[in-house]
Amino acid sequence: MPALAPSSDRDRFGAIAAAITCVAVVGTGLGLSIPLLSLEMERMGASPLVIGLNTAVAGFAAIVTVPFVPRLAARIGVVRLLVLAIVLGGLCLTAFKLLPSLPLWFPLRFVFSTTLGALFVLSEYWINDAAPPERRGLVMGVYATVLALGFAIGPALLTGLGTEGFAPYLAGSGLFFLGLVPLLAARHRSPTLGHGGGGGLARYLRLAPVAVLAAALYGAVEAGAFAILPLYGLRIGLDATGAAALVSAAALGNVLFQIPVGLLADRVDRRAVLLGASLLGALGAALIPTASGSVPGLMALVFAWGGIAGTLYTVGLAHLGATLRGPDLAGANAAFVMLYNAGLMLGPPLVGGGMDLAPPHGFALALSLMFLAFTVPVTRSLLRRGA
Repeated sequence: MPALAPSSDRDRFGAIAAAITCVAVVGTGLGLSIPLLSLEMERMGASPLVIGLNTAVAGFAAIVTVPFVPRLAARIGVVRLLVLAIVLGGLCLTAFKLLPSLPLWFPLRFVFSTTLGALFVLSEYWINDAAPPERRGLVMGVYATVLALGFAIGPALLTGLGTEGFAPYLAGSGLFFLGLVPLLAARHRSPTLGHGGGGGLARYLRLAPVAVLAAALYGAVEAGAFAILPLYGLRIGLDATGAAALVSAAALGNVLFQIPVGLLADRVDRRAVLLGASLLGALGAALIPTASGSVPGLMALVFAWGGIAGTLYTVGLAHLGATLRGPDLAGANAAFVMLYNAGLMLGPPLVGGGMDLAPPHGFALALSLMFLAFTVPVTRSLLRRGA
């Protein structure tokens, strides 16, 4: 059975607003939790390696579990599974404080990340399904902008709440539970998933290769750049504050570029937008060593480069929604999230390895080569006039 589309523009808007608000609130809680858990593990005596391994469990959990999300949603319903994921995620966040044991935190992190995978797969599917075809790029741009703001607000809340005691954990859980309000208000506008859309990752690499590979590239670039940019800043002589500001510049560009590029993607072939983003991303990364002699110039370049890189996720999602519908769209969204998480795991060692091979500018070359590699499938798709 196909997904049931909202019956009117008002229903569409209500569904989109509810799903975006839900993800934004939960994203704020998640943004708060990521640095909080790392700081707590350090207080517990964990080494950087153990902290990194525990954080990496998040990507592993998503890769292992998200392929089953569409099938489970088809059985119990999109809203019911979203409610279950949010409630379980909120409870897990408080459980981290109640169970201060590093061995227990690994399975707990796995469960917590599984709930997040289900949340993002189904929310993005719901938004994509409800978005009008001629405004899909704009809608996904708004979604990405709001989510990025939520991630930015989360860590800022820690400055007021502190990082010790139960307060930050309860606040994070409360934000998760707050996400239930818009979700339950729009429960009658949610899509109904029929059975189907199976076949695994290979099926969606064949049906929508450009979209799902865009997710993998963005995950690799985002994680690699955000992990290595501060180190690069230190290597070229910046102090710790200046090095951290490079990441902030890239993140700000990510927030501000989403809606304008989303609007552009509604007017031209989205694959052409992805090709342009990959070419500009390759060029921007290649120019980083040249700009490293001027701090203002480097900040401006990283700002623009971060904005361009961030649109890979937005436009990739919009292209996915234009290419597939119903159960196939839900399955493809699961593949999208899965490859994004694979990119998150692969990006830092690839980019860090580039810096080791050719210090300090080799990381920029590694990033540039990643973007150039993506131009191959995008160009093939454009020449075939397919998906």
